[in-house]
Amino acid sequence: MNALRAPALALLLAVPLLLVAVPPPLAAAPFAVQVGDSRVSLDVPPGFADTAFTGSPRLQELGESLTSASNRVLLFALSDADLRRFTLGDQLELRRYMVAVTSRAAEREPMSEKAFRALQDELQRELRQLPGAGDYQKYLESRPPGTVSMLAELRRDAGAISVLQGTRSKGRSFFDRSTYLLSSTSLVLLRGKALTLSVFTQYDDPADLEWIRVTTNRWIDDLKRLNTR
Repeated sequence: MNALRAPALALLLAVPLLLVAVPPPLAAAPFAVQVGDSRVSLDVPPGFADTAFTGSPRLQELGESLTSASNRVLLFALSDADLRRFTLGDQLELRRYMVAVTSRAAEREPMSEKAFRALQDELQRELRQLPGAGDYQKYLESRPPGTVSMLAELRRDAGAISVLQGTRSKGRSFFDRSTYLLSSTSLVLLRGKALTLSVFTQYDDPADLEWIRVTTNRWIDDLKRLNTR
């Protein structure tokens, strides 16, 4: 999915593989990454696993394709089911996945809480023309195929801001139904560094909308907790 285009979100995302049989980790565990002069702890929600352990260049390329070249991918996670498909050499479903990145240009500079609040305030001004809550599929159907639309603000609190986006792709023929994709993009302040978290899901029914809301907030809460110890 393309990056959010709002000026306030300049630090956000600009949403067949080579299959090698490697054993998955026995259990996911938090790990630390260096972001400028800070060590930031990362983890993924239950049901997902970071793909770095595979050492697959193609998975690395896939993760990098989800963001602009000006960002550095810190984590690219697949569902456990897709990771099993990967180890068996089967085609990935890629129905749900997530990525965490940081801006290469800004990662060495600390971001103050005041500067973060200024970003939040600017974004708030950009979110004045959101569609009403409800069936976002109907709204996306009214938009041109491939257009990324801002749908809702998911979260706005100290150290985190999150928005929901959606898009649709038109069926290949008149008889094929459109397919829909939701993504959440969150800017989170962790140990003085701004990280962007993006969660993606295919949008078939209201359960997918609820899933992305819950998963996005759980991921933010978990990372905040990990980085305040």
